[in-house]
Amino acid sequence: MSYFSRLSHAFENAPVLPLTMGSRYAIISDCHRGSGNSNDNFLKNHNLYFTALNHYYARGFTYIELGDGDELWENRRMSQIIEIHNNVFWLLSLFHRQSRLYMVYGNHDMVKKKKQYSKTFCASYFCTDTQCQQTLFPDLTFHEGIILENTSMNYRLYLTHGHQADIMNSTFWKLTRFLVRYLWKPLERFGVLDPTSAARNYTVKDKMEQRLSSYATMQQKPIIAGHTHRPHLDPDSLFYMNTGSCVHPRCITCLEIERGKITLVKWTLSVKKDRTLYVAREVLSEGKLLYP
Repeated sequence: MSYFSRLSHAFENAPVLPLTMGSRYAIISDCHRGSGNSNDNFLKNHNLYFTALNHYYARGFTYIELGDGDELWENRRMSQIIEIHNNVFWLLSLFHRQSRLYMVYGNHDMVKKKKQYSKTFCASYFCTDTQCQQTLFPDLTFHEGIILENTSMNYRLYLTHGHQADIMNSTFWKLTRFLVRYLWKPLERFGVLDPTSAARNYTVKDKMEQRLSSYATMQQKPIIAGHTHRPHLDPDSLFYMNTGSCVHPRCITCLEIERGKITLVKWTLSVKKDRTLYVAREVLSEGKLLYP
């Protein structure tokens, strides 16, 4: 199966969400939440992410997580990830209760595509604030793709993680997971990076982005992806867009859709004139209206 076929398959049974001038979506990918050890790349940006998520919750955004939310190649136990990032999952549960939470699975959390995954591993969690078990999202479905649609303008926006562009991270993901878990994870502690990773190898990254862009342009399907960890929003060409990731060295990046316009933003730690620290939201690129 070609990467064109794999990408098209991601949208065959995808849920369709409304895209109107009143719609508000925050799209974040590649959190890679871990178990709190030295391999947990999300840990350094935990507070940035939590602040951003609070911002979107308070302002009525629907949160779409575009794959690789949890690092389930290096870690086996989802329960340990939930325990370490307890406050994050508490906030995600609030989104879910208001039907404002949608999640896509990527290559690093491919196991979530199993129908009973949420019921088995995400039904409840121990809340440290209340010191008791609380409901998480037992009935949540993890999708391979999501479609945002404006029916009056006949416009559709296609969202998926983007690993489908790479056969090793899609068809042969179990083999790649084995190599990451038992080879590259131990070597990462000594500074040796996985050369097959689209996030860490620029040759692979460029190839994946070229494939995603070609698919979007040739199929006339505007696409939002993650996977490469490299944020992208060209105001003059809204066919291929990328959220970036939550594991950048000093920031997290994401895409916002509000009033029919898409914006690439970053959340970073900044300093006021009195030398106090605060979490700042900065616009990196602002696109035109998604539909004329």
